[in-house]
Amino acid sequence: MFTGIVRELGAVDGVEVAGESVRLRIRAPETAGRAAVGDSVAVNGVCLTAVAVADGVLAFDVVDETRSRSTLGSLEAGASVNVEPALRAGEPLGGHLVQGHVDGVGRVRRADAEGLELEAPLEILGYCVEKGSIAVEGVSLTIAALGEHSFSVALVPHTRAATTLGALAEGDRVNLEADILAKHVERLLAR
Repeated sequence: MFTGIVRELGAVDGVEVAGESVRLRIRAPETAGRAAVGDSVAVNGVCLTAVAVADGVLAFDVVDETRSRSTLGSLEAGASVNVEPALRAGEPLGGHLVQGHVDGVGRVRRADAEGLELEAPLEILGYCVEKGSIAVEGVSLTIAALGEHSFSVALVPHTRAATTLGALAEGDRVNLEADILAKHVERLLAR
């Protein structure tokens, strides 16, 4: 479980094919300093399991399923990534409940001084409400406006500087995770 509050801006240290998965190495010294093999860490909003931790670098095995449902398959060495260690008991819940289970990939329609407008699959937009929560690249954000095929979020200067969102441009692909509470309400009402 995560909060969507990015704790460190990491960098892809390497991407290697390892059997039926890809070994993704992320340089994130602060997170690596507190992590152990087996820990969950969100990378651009995707919950991954650390398989090695050494010298400020975390390694993860990313299977085809994860690569096909997220933007992780397109990461290259040197790319910046949002990193968040799993929430620990007693830590503040500053964002919203985020599982690290990406629901789909959206595309930046507009990136400007106000924030972002993101095209999203209809399955995800069905869970969106104005002033509701959504995770974009693992960052907890509030939905400012909804369109027929998109939603908008405002970005404060801190979020722009402390995450990868400030560097996004029109056409960039992003990981999206809808609010888990909305999914549970839908499921309960369907019964």
